[in-house]
Amino acid sequence: MTKVIGVRFKEGGKIYYFSPNKFKLKKRITVVVETERGLQMGWIATDPLEIDESKLDSPLHNIIRIATKQDYKKYKRNLADAREAVKVCKKLVKKNGLNMIILDANFTLDRNQLLFHFLADGRVDFRNLAKDLAAIYKTRIELRQIGVRDKAKMIGGIGHCGRILCCKAFLNKFENISINMAKNQNLSLNPSKVNGACGRLLCCLKYEDENYKCSHEKLPKIGSTVQTEQGEGLVVAVDILEKKYKVDVPNVGIIEVKVEENECSK
Repeated sequence: MTKVIGVRFKEGGKIYYFSPNKFKLKKRITVVVETERGLQMGWIATDPLEIDESKLDSPLHNIIRIATKQDYKKYKRNLADAREAVKVCKKLVKKNGLNMIILDANFTLDRNQLLFHFLADGRVDFRNLAKDLAAIYKTRIELRQIGVRDKAKMIGGIGHCGRILCCKAFLNKFENISINMAKNQNLSLNPSKVNGACGRLLCCLKYEDENYKCSHEKLPKIGSTVQTEQGEGLVVAVDILEKKYKVDVPNVGIIEVKVEENECSK
């Protein structure tokens, strides 16, 4: 087991794990960390943890120091310069006739790299664009294509529920979402109902999927024949949330059958 601490680089962003490096750290403390891109500034997002090293996504880097006033000034200047770099890059994209949308840019704290995120329908040959940008900023340039879900996380917005998009608010990574999750919940398959702001299936379909699967295992399908205390009948309705179903029993009528909670728990 290895002692680590979680760091975020932006609100709602992914949590990355670093070695505390003997520093006594608390949540929200701003730190400078070593990354594969170079030095970056972020803030502590978790308490110290013990993690199996095999479960880490990347090599474990160190926290270099607690951020100073000078670090913060550099960080603020880099943010302003990055906003300007987006404008410059958009002009160069137009000049080079490239079919891509520049979303944002960010410098590492030491300005050893300038990273641009962009959206495009397919592969883009941006070699000339990268050369133009390197000539202007005199640093290593990286252009990274992202998907529409990443774009939604980056920009944010309001979901169908009236709350901030989950991906912007708290999701650290995207789960695989399938249309079967919507079917399990008896939702309308209208794209306007089951798709999020990104145009992909709603992330929240995943949250209660296991409970719905469990309920389905105990509930009969509509149209199936079941045996009840009042005789055999045809299932005409199923209520997944209430864990009950209705059966049309000949010479008796519609009766309701309730599935006990403990029968549907795993």
